[in-house]
Parts: sequence; C-alpha cells; structure tokens
Amino acid sequence: MTPRQEAGSGALATNRKARHEFHILDSWEVGLSLTGGEVKSCRAGQASLAEAYAAFDKGELFIYGMRIQPYLAAKSGFNTHEPDRPKKVLMHRRELDRLAGTLQLKGHALVPLKLYLARGKIKLELGLGKGKLLYDKRESLRRKTDEREAAREMRR
Repeated sequence: MTPRQEAGSGALATNRKARHEFHILDSWEVGLSLTGGEVKSCRAGQASLAEAYAAFDKGELFIYGMRIQPYLAAKSGFNTHEPDRPKKVLMHRRELDRLAGTLQLKGHALVPLKLYLARGKIKLELGLGKGKLLYDKRESLRRKTDEREAAREMRR
C-alpha cells in the first residue's frame, strides 16, 4: 500500500497522533506557500505531518517539522528544496490575530491534522488543540476498544 493510500480518503497525508495527543477545539482550512517541487512531491504522497506543529514568528504563522521529500524527477540542483524547511501558512489577518491570542493560553497548540487537495490546490487542515492528560488518553483508548468490541458483538 502506498503512503498516499494509507493517508485516508482523499488525503495526501494525515497526522494520526494529533487526535490522540490533543482535544481538538476548532479547525481551519488554510493554504500553504510551497515551491513547485514540494507541490509535486505532496501530490505523489511524499509528505509527513508526524511531528509537525504551527507557531508564530514575527506576526506570521509557519508550519515546522512538516517533512516533504525532494521531488525525485527534478534535475539535481534545480527545483529542489530543503525537506524540513518552515512553510508559511496563508490565512486571513483577522483569523491570525484571533489565533495569536488563543495560543497564549496554557496547554494550547496549533497542530496540522490533514494535508489534502481541494479545488486543485494543496490545503492543510489546522486544528487548535488542548493537550490531553494521561488519564484522558487512557479514557479515549478504553472507549475506542469498548466500541470495537460492541461492533464485533453486533456482527455475530
């Protein structure tokens, strides 16, 4: 199975750990400032959101830790990019200002949830998360296994 097929329905990449580590309070569809090679590599399923997070730098929002492998078909030196370079998030100024205030609260973080193709452009679903505590994680795992067992019993 290719990484693109593993990512889910229509998604180029997903951050599966994000919903385990955070309570997602709100989410936004945002654009990314990418180079041509990065776009082609994303479309080929060569992007990873595993350790990615968003943070403000001089009033602008950037995604750090999002890895996009260099596009293999590009000529050496031409149209290549740094795999871990920070990517600028494209969002309305009002939304950025509102987010900047919310991120000041303790335990809140912006995490990328899903990278996907929408209307021919690569978009990112960015979620505002509040960190889960250990007992919250245990509770969600317990609930998930209970639902799985109930579904298994219903099939019998």
